[in-house]
Order: sequence, then structure tokens, then C-alpha cells
Amino acid sequence: MPGGEGGPQRAAAAASKAAGALMGASALGYGAYNAVFTVPGGHKAVIFNRLIGMKEQTYGEGLNFNIPWFEYPIVYDIRTRPCNLQTLTGSKDLQMVTIGVRLLHRPDPSNLVFIYRRLGLNYDERILPSLMNECAKAVVARYNANELLTKRELVSADIRRDLVARAANFHVKLEDVAITHLAFSPEYARAVEAKQVAQQEAERAKYIVLGAQQEKKTIMTKAKGEAESAQLIGEAVKQNPGFMKLRRIEAAKDIADIVSKSGNKIYLNADSLLLNLLGDADEKFEKTVVNSNNKKKGWL
Repeated sequence: MPGGEGGPQRAAAAASKAAGALMGASALGYGAYNAVFTVPGGHKAVIFNRLIGMKEQTYGEGLNFNIPWFEYPIVYDIRTRPCNLQTLTGSKDLQMVTIGVRLLHRPDPSNLVFIYRRLGLNYDERILPSLMNECAKAVVARYNANELLTKRELVSADIRRDLVARAANFHVKLEDVAITHLAFSPEYARAVEAKQVAQQEAERAKYIVLGAQQEKKTIMTKAKGEAESAQLIGEAVKQNPGFMKLRRIEAAKDIADIVSKSGNKIYLNADSLLLNLLGDADEKFEKTVVNSNNKKKGWL
């Protein structure tokens, strides 16, 4: 029947229209979804076009538009990032030195197209190790091993200057360059330690010599003082024999004090203890001194 034959055709047409509408909606949804992209904070993007290649425009943070399928974005992190590198090189005096350098780098936001064309997204892994090795070896070769320690700030400044100049050729900016590690070969470390020990021993020997010289001066001064004291005592005895009597009295007092405090019993005569102060020993001594002085006057 004519009415019965038209039902399936209408159903097929309706299904075809529904499928077309669904495909159109899908294409529209795909286009709408891929026509926009978001650039996070601290990032920038460049766009590759399948017809003309890289577009020179750089896209900033936020929502941006592109042609679906024909274009797709490449997002770069333009924030400062650290990179730790280490290399083994030789100093001016042919000492092997292990030097570690920490770099703070970021790409130049105005030259992201150049960086992507020449280096790609992993630009830091491509250029920084080779640049650091070359610059560090060139700078370390200008200094002796001792100067690498005493002039560390100057060495770091030279490495920074050379690295900044070389990285600028690739449109990579270096925010900071610092030496984080500096070590010498075990043989050199042992030689430095032996030198320090030798210097300490030399300083110790110098102080010993100075101490001996000072002790010698002290002994000479003491001997000179004793000689002068003996001379003065002799002159005092010659001029006044009573000086010896005063000394005998002082010695007798000391001896008597010691004997009185002793718990032992001591039996000694007074002359041996210098206690015979009332005897004629002082008179004999005074006569001897006077006779000696008279004889000297007679000679003169």
C-alpha cells in the first residue's frame, strides 16, 4: 500500500536527519572546545599552524583562541627555575677540581618562537650543561688552586659573566649563578693538610725558641741582680760591720721559729743555730772587718 511504503522512508529520513544533526552538534562541540585554550599564570604560549608553521605572536595568561585542528598551542613555563650542574676540570697549576654550579634560568618571553624552533621545550637540558662545562673550565683554568679558595667570589663572577653572555645567544636569561661545591683531588687535599701541619709545627718551634730566649734573659737578669745584691751587701758590711749582726739576728729568729714549731727534740749548740747572740763572735767579726779595712788603707 502506498501509505505503508512511505512509513519506512520517512523513518529513514528522520534517522538520517538526526544523525546529521548529531554529527553537526559533535563537530560544533569539538570546534568550540578546541577553539579556545587557557594559559596558566607564569606561562606563555606560541601557536603552530599546519599551513604556515609557527606564528610569531606570543599569547599571554588567560583565555585565548585558535583554529581547531589547524592550530595547536605550545605552552612555556617562563618562571625562574633552578638547575644544578657539576663538572671536573683543571686549575692553572694542573690540579683537578670538582666544581658544582647552581643556575637560576628562564626563557626570554619575547623569543619563545625562536626557542621552540631551535631548542624545543627542553631547552635547558640541551644547552645549559654544555655551556656550564665550557665556561667553568675556561674560568677555573685562569686561577691556581689556592686562588680558587681565596678568590671564590671573583671566580663565581667570572663564571656568571661568561654564562650570561653565552646563554644570551640562545635567548635564555640567567637570574643567578653561584658556586655550590668546590673540591680538590685527594692527593691535593692530603698535601694541603701536610702543609698546614708543617706550618703549625714551625709556629710551635718558633714559640719554643722565643720562650727559651725569654728564659735566658730572665736568668741573666736574675744573675745580674744577685751579683749586684752581693756587691751591695759586701759594701754595706765593709762600711758598717753591724749589718752582719742584723742579718744574724734575722736568721736566728727564723731558725728559732722553725725549731719551736717542730714536734721533734733537737739538741744543737747555739753557734750552729746562729743563736749565740751574746757571745763574742760578732766582736771577732767586727775586728776582722776593721783590720781588713786598715790594711787596705795602708796599701793605698
